[in-house]
Amino acid sequence: MEFFNNHTKLFTTAFLLFLALTILVCIIPALKNQTNNAPLPNAIPLSDDAIKGKAVFVANGCVACHTQQVRNIDMDKAFGSRPSIAADYANNHRTDFWRNTASLMGTERTGPDLINIGQRQPSMEWHLPHLFNPRIVVKESIMPPYPWLFTIKAKAEKGDVVVNVPEEFMNGKKGKVIATEEALQLVAYLQALKQTKLPDGSPEPIFLYPKKTSLTAAANPDKPGAEPELNGAALYANNCQSCHQANGEGLKGAFPALKGSKIVLDDNPELMVDIIMNGYNGRASEGFGEMPGVGKNNKLTPEEIAAIMNHEKTSWGNNAKKVTAAEVKKLIDFVNASAKP
Repeated sequence: MEFFNNHTKLFTTAFLLFLALTILVCIIPALKNQTNNAPLPNAIPLSDDAIKGKAVFVANGCVACHTQQVRNIDMDKAFGSRPSIAADYANNHRTDFWRNTASLMGTERTGPDLINIGQRQPSMEWHLPHLFNPRIVVKESIMPPYPWLFTIKAKAEKGDVVVNVPEEFMNGKKGKVIATEEALQLVAYLQALKQTKLPDGSPEPIFLYPKKTSLTAAANPDKPGAEPELNGAALYANNCQSCHQANGEGLKGAFPALKGSKIVLDDNPELMVDIIMNGYNGRASEGFGEMPGVGKNNKLTPEEIAAIMNHEKTSWGNNAKKVTAAEVKKLIDFVNASAKP
């Protein structure tokens, strides 16, 4: 009883016990994790601009709506090529001594996951209008605009990055929309968010609970017994519409139109398949942004690509020869073989 009545001994013992448990349960495991966990071999550290952009990302509350983690369930395939693993976050570091914003995995996904957005959407010409007003590129977006990341000038000066903003989104203001340094840093951070490929021979985590596609249409009445055709309009909306727009007219100065496009109307679909699979940057000199390899990034099947192509070839006044899934598969194999060194 003397021990319990002596407050000095009692509190000293309690403190030492707490200290010992902290070392055993928290500090030693943390140090062990730092030793054992390393970035993937091909992981690229954030640049100085991207690090500053990460701070802008946090300061503007982007972490409240966007996660950075691909779960191992089928519905997350849209966000990454594989489920996330611990090594994806091993290259993150504290912002400074006081702030630990190392991993922005998030807890709520109101908007799309961003862990692979730099691969899915590498174009600055897309990100800047999207930040100025998301409805410019995604009509149905509920994301708020961030106009304070931009300034409006009567005339652009040397070194200014001009943002292509349609007149209807200028709210009556005249002039050129110029991206601030913070906006460019934020875009640099978003462009740096890319899933690193696993080393050769490493087993890739699988996506669980595969679901049946909901993008099927009724069977073609002209071909009894044929497989149902996929809904090309829905696939286009999910994979292409944010850049090329629902009307196929693209965004002036940022993304080319598919309406009346020579590539879309060409009876030889080889180049079109190559662009969908591997992306395209051949019109950068005209101010158009880089197109990512949507087919490869989103793991689209030949049937899905054929449905998208046929939608583009027969919409907005286009009237081109349709393609079959078998033709697309042959062209994918040919394109992939041609791309190998």
